[in-house]
Amino acid sequence: MGIIWNKAMLSRVANTLYWMVRYVERADNLARLIDVNEQLLLDWERLDSERLRDFWMPIVWSAGDDALYGELYGSGNSADVIRFLTDDRRNPNSILSCLVQARENARTVRDQLSDELWEELNSLYLFVISTDGERMLRDDPPRYYGFIRRSVFTFQGIAASTIDRSMGWDFMDMGRHLERADKTTRFLDISTFLPPTAPMAMHWNAIVRSCGAMGAYRSVNAGAVEPKKVFDLLVFSRTFPRSVRSCMERVEQCLHSISGSRYGDYTDAAERIAGKVMGELNYGSVDEFLAAGMHDSLDHLQDQFNNIGEAMFETYVLMPHVIDSPVKVNHTASTIRAWKHQQEQEQQ
Repeated sequence: MGIIWNKAMLSRVANTLYWMVRYVERADNLARLIDVNEQLLLDWERLDSERLRDFWMPIVWSAGDDALYGELYGSGNSADVIRFLTDDRRNPNSILSCLVQARENARTVRDQLSDELWEELNSLYLFVISTDGERMLRDDPPRYYGFIRRSVFTFQGIAASTIDRSMGWDFMDMGRHLERADKTTRFLDISTFLPPTAPMAMHWNAIVRSCGAMGAYRSVNAGAVEPKKVFDLLVFSRTFPRSVRSCMERVEQCLHSISGSRYGDYTDAAERIAGKVMGELNYGSVDEFLAAGMHDSLDHLQDQFNNIGEAMFETYVLMPHVIDSPVKVNHTASTIRAWKHQQEQEQQ
């Protein structure tokens, strides 16, 4: 029983580290997206409130949070969307909620983190729940989102400099890159929800800037930002670190490092799915993806990311708790989701 208990405890720690980093990455990506879009909209004063709402709502739709938004705000307006995405505690995917959950995850594995990493995350948490943070968000939004982004950069740098390159680091790095790949596809998917009257040139500039990719884009492309070239850079680039391909390459490396299996082979479903995704990205082309439909292609990638997360959870988090069970149990997807939800609720 001692071995089973140790495996269960290790799996719990790994899952907590994985979600801690995913929540931090999610908050950073939202801060990027909101800040860039707010700045660009300052140049489009002629947009009325209805067109502004048409510009912001696709962000909610692409994140899959439209049902909750409708319950809380109804039709709403651009200010409601920004509030929902930024500091609404009722939205589990708002920036505030993500940082609260990240800090709580970190608290439960405090002994696994360096003092500097804990202090940075705790300081960011204290800022977003403080009256100073609320005042800055109200009076100077660019400064507020910039503070979050710089703090996340610091968090990532401290993690890279102080965390031992053990299995815990692999779970953290996998969480960061899987979340980043998912958010890159969701940023791109926003364009499929925009109305025909939307200022598309402004939108594509916002996507590139939200991913910090304007410098990389201009280094290989001259002239105005073009959707096909943006898609090629953010999905297929082998050198840009926020591209889907680059992120998934790192996810695959982490999975093989955790299992000890060699490349070209797999020992579990997560490795198999990650390998299939890498095959599509290595040997596919932007023309093939767009011919299949931008939304459908991006939705397919998002489904695969979810499948990797579920398979990883079943292999490394759920299974250690049921190993050597005298009763053979068929762990369906719904069982896995229910158990995962229970664990996350305990951490909140």
